[in-house]
Amino acid sequence: MTTTAERRPGRVGDGDTAGAARRPPGGINRRSPAGQAVRYTLLLVFLIIVLMPAYVLIVTSLKSGREIGVNGQWNLPEHWTFASWDKAWHSLRPSFVRTFELAVPVALISSVLGSANGFVLSRWRFPGADVVFTLILFGMFIPYQAVMIPLRQIVHEIGLPPGIPTLVFVHCVYGIPICTLIFRNYYATTVPVELIEASRVDGAGMLRTYASVILPLSAPGFVVTVIWQFTSAWNDYLFAIFMSNTRNGPITIALNALAGAQSPDYAASMAGALIASLPTLVVYIVLGRWFIGGLMAGSVKN
Repeated sequence: MTTTAERRPGRVGDGDTAGAARRPPGGINRRSPAGQAVRYTLLLVFLIIVLMPAYVLIVTSLKSGREIGVNGQWNLPEHWTFASWDKAWHSLRPSFVRTFELAVPVALISSVLGSANGFVLSRWRFPGADVVFTLILFGMFIPYQAVMIPLRQIVHEIGLPPGIPTLVFVHCVYGIPICTLIFRNYYATTVPVELIEASRVDGAGMLRTYASVILPLSAPGFVVTVIWQFTSAWNDYLFAIFMSNTRNGPITIALNALAGAQSPDYAASMAGALIASLPTLVVYIVLGRWFIGGLMAGSVKN
């Protein structure tokens, strides 16, 4: 007599042991060698396409100006020279230092203010919190070009000196909305409500709770906002061209001046572009995996 378990399809019984042994773990079919070859070929093609501009930058920066016109941009240099790198570095070195003086304070100040705003708006509710949050987010959608003239007038009336101090102020103001959004989502989905309630029971106020409970748990969010703000301030050109000049501005202004207008030095321009991109590249290489982890930490509620 046949039992119900033996007649039921898909049930692993005595007669299905071999099939269960052949089935891959998790029920996922193994990729065929042809499929893997196609996948790696496509990845290699995409990698080559992505690295082509970097190849042109490096190769061109190691040529002399005369060789670029004769040898072209794609061929390797016949005579390797670092003269263009030396020229670019001496031209960009003052602005390179100034840009660090801009990007580091902007990243830290915006992150701290965004963290405090995100905590208050997510875990320390008050009447009108949603309206305040909406008004803060509204700053993300105002085009930079629309506020340049009023912004220059405000900065002039405040009395901020032109150059890096003005740019620090402007980038911090424009960085608060995105940092607030990131931290609000992070705290709302990651920090348990029980921690806040326990701190209140122990008599801790809002500032003490933020300093003793929230900040130690905020490292992933700070990684995201610091990278975001550092990169935005370092690569900015629009604010820099309106609020500074080649004497007191960041590296983007100096890089534009290095490129020239009538007779551009392509080798020095390529070397300068590589020098200007190195800090942000290092930041992403060092903190890249924590950046992705921080973004994902605020996307799923525990």
